[in-house]
Amino acid sequence: MDLKKYVANVKDFPKKGILFRDITPLMNNGEAFRMATDEIVKFAKEKAAELIVGPEARGFIFGCPVSYAMGIGFVPVRKPKKLPREVVEFSYDLEYGSNTLCMHRDAIKPGQRVLIVDDLLATGGTMEAAVKLVEELGGVVVGLAFLIELEELNGREKLKDYPVLTLMKY
Repeated sequence: MDLKKYVANVKDFPKKGILFRDITPLMNNGEAFRMATDEIVKFAKEKAAELIVGPEARGFIFGCPVSYAMGIGFVPVRKPKKLPREVVEFSYDLEYGSNTLCMHRDAIKPGQRVLIVDDLLATGGTMEAAVKLVEELGGVVVGLAFLIELEELNGREKLKDYPVLTLMKY
């Protein structure tokens, strides 16, 4: 199945000059969503992941079914003031702005094997922040999985020390 058939291109979103790759048609198609999830599950099993981490919000959408399929836990990575207990946080630059991500301080046990899942690899800032949070807590990042990679933004360069799975490249 060609997953690119289920990605809509939206010009000038969220601001002029950006070509947004909208994955909601993929999420709306059960067969395409299942295939994408199954590919990430296969990668997670190959890496012997013990825990899935996903940045909000689309990392939740793809990370949770991977976690469920493997029978392992899921850890949400959120924006500031969205998690109710003590957190660790990391700030970074985005393709069109900046952001801070947080994770509960007790979410990961030292040595735990973690796969981080998100929808898009662009500049790599979000994933780099998630990696830093996992490693600050003593977790071992065994891989990074994405639906889409925007190759021209060279985000993979920030993540060169980790195995990366991308299901589609633009």
